[in-house]
Amino acid sequence: MVELYIISGMSGAGKSQTLKIFEDFGFECIDNMPVVMFKDFLNICLKEKDKYKHVAISIDSRAGKDLSHFKDILIVLKQLKIKYKIIFLNASDKILVRRYSETRRRHPLGKSVSLGISLERKIVSEVFEFADEVVDTSVLTIGELKKTISIIAKIEQSGKQYLNISVVSFGYKYGIPSDADVIYDVRFITNPNYVYELKYKTGQNKAVGNYIEKQREFKIFFNMFSRLIEFTLPYYIKEGKSYLTIAIGCTGGRHRSVFVAEQLASLLKSQKYKVKLNHRDILQNK
Repeated sequence: MVELYIISGMSGAGKSQTLKIFEDFGFECIDNMPVVMFKDFLNICLKEKDKYKHVAISIDSRAGKDLSHFKDILIVLKQLKIKYKIIFLNASDKILVRRYSETRRRHPLGKSVSLGISLERKIVSEVFEFADEVVDTSVLTIGELKKTISIIAKIEQSGKQYLNISVVSFGYKYGIPSDADVIYDVRFITNPNYVYELKYKTGQNKAVGNYIEKQREFKIFFNMFSRLIEFTLPYYIKEGKSYLTIAIGCTGGRHRSVFVAEQLASLLKSQKYKVKLNHRDILQNK
């Protein structure tokens, strides 16, 4: 059975963010679906149920006069026996004006912000009339919006399940990863590269790991470092963050950073976080 959420509402009220939240929840998401294409798309969903089992679609004021046919869409949905729910994102005019001022964006209707908001309310009233849920985002944070959507969609949100953590080891000589959120330098650890038996091995090798673990400063560091990461992760989740990249660097990205990244990834996986591990420079100069 296809599960469909129709997202609509006022521009600046959080429609795009809501669609991203559904995407994080594993939904197939489509932004600004033309009303005239809706029926054809529904037929595709029914034919490819495995791919389109969970779908979220946004419809907004850019549809213009076509929204007057919105009721026809609901009739088709009932005929096709597709389970659906309409979520309408709203906010006060004052908040919407402030958000446009902060982002310096023009209103999608091409009018002044105040006039655009007034005109848009009339256009999207065609959807508002049939909304199953109205979410006022005037005072909601991203994290609170995510929690609200998870409740509406009846999704068990453990938090950890929806934070995608990428742990990356790298070498400073090859540059810092551009997508890193947290960067830590482990070049203070004595370098195995200068031990002949270890030089051509990597941080994935047991002998290299033993060499690093025997260092007193490593044990103290990793205890403090891992506790810091463990402490901050729940707060990233609370703020609505879905993707976090933790980059760990040493000189060449083959020994120390690799070992620390391996240890951190293993620890986080044991705590049921979703973790991807990438050793960016492990093959450099091999």
